[in-house]
Amino acid sequence: MSDEGRGVSGRVHHVGMSVSIDIAGLRPERVAVVPSPLAELGMALHALAEPGHHPGLQAWVTGVTARLDPHLADRMCEADFLWRTTFSDLFLPSAGVPGRTTLPGATLAEELDLLDKLSDEQFVDAALEFTCALPYGLPGPGPLADEGLRRRSLELAAARGPQQVRFTERLLADPPRIRAWLRQFLQDCEEAFFADAWSRLRHQLAADTRLKTDLLRRKGLAGALAAVSPAVTLDEATGLITVDKLGDGRTATGDGGLLLIPTSLGWPHLMVLHRYGWQPVLHYPVGSPEPAAPPSVEQLALRMTALSHPVRMRMCRHLARSAYTTSELAQVHGMTAPEISRHLGVLKKAGLISTRRRGRYVLHQLDVTVVARLGSDFLEGILR
Repeated sequence: MSDEGRGVSGRVHHVGMSVSIDIAGLRPERVAVVPSPLAELGMALHALAEPGHHPGLQAWVTGVTARLDPHLADRMCEADFLWRTTFSDLFLPSAGVPGRTTLPGATLAEELDLLDKLSDEQFVDAALEFTCALPYGLPGPGPLADEGLRRRSLELAAARGPQQVRFTERLLADPPRIRAWLRQFLQDCEEAFFADAWSRLRHQLAADTRLKTDLLRRKGLAGALAAVSPAVTLDEATGLITVDKLGDGRTATGDGGLLLIPTSLGWPHLMVLHRYGWQPVLHYPVGSPEPAAPPSVEQLALRMTALSHPVRMRMCRHLARSAYTTSELAQVHGMTAPEISRHLGVLKKAGLISTRRRGRYVLHQLDVTVVARLGSDFLEGILR
């Protein structure tokens, strides 16, 4: 979903490393911060399917898995592609209700009723997003109406295994049957483990909702978004929200609203629903564990590019141990001072070295804290 390449002199060229929401004409009363039980159940299923994405939930995942009824565990595997990658837009059905101003329900039952309000076409398109990689964010007929898309859906499902083929065949042949299956499955998940989790999580989500709603009232949308994540910015002059992600997408509120939905289980995922014709949703984690704001995608790319050059890797070996002047590094590496200066410039621009003056000497040293955090920053960046 993004094009990025490395140019000369350590410069990074990128295209579309963000998702944007055009809010031109959006009325303040149509911005809502509200928890969603169904979205949180989606995140719970995602964490159970991909515990590696959520190391902080390891104890919870282990406990739920140990107590899970084997029959429910088998059913969980039947359609886990709906939540394994992240989770399907089916877990945010309020966004797809016509009018684009509907809020999530207060209970899972209310949210499942909203899921029932989606048309079969909406349901099938959203269900096949991950299974068959169908176009996202663009208008046009779906596989129920387009025979070519139907064939392509089955072909792509076949490449992903017999489980996806069986699900896709049943979904295309009889959407109501799959809809009923999914509703019953989600109700059974609530009874088995989610009701207990939600009784604890909803208090944190309600507190965050109150905080963000108060910020909306006192500081406007820009203030609320700044508290959501440093990866979310609002250009009030152009009316454009930009979410720094390794992805490319665009949506607009139009005559509808904007939903901000917090999740206690979601870190490090910061997601934007930008499906064509649906209300835009910013689904953001609360209680993020990182001590400092993560670098932007562009900063992350600069750092990885800077460290990929063999000369700079060898320089870092010295700079990690002690501070060096440019001339000292030139002597150690058998290079000219201007060559060393160019490499130092790349490392400094990437935020990997610190520079201090001591008398007439300028000393450079590797910021080992930043380098040590690079792995977790990279993981957060690609999962965001």
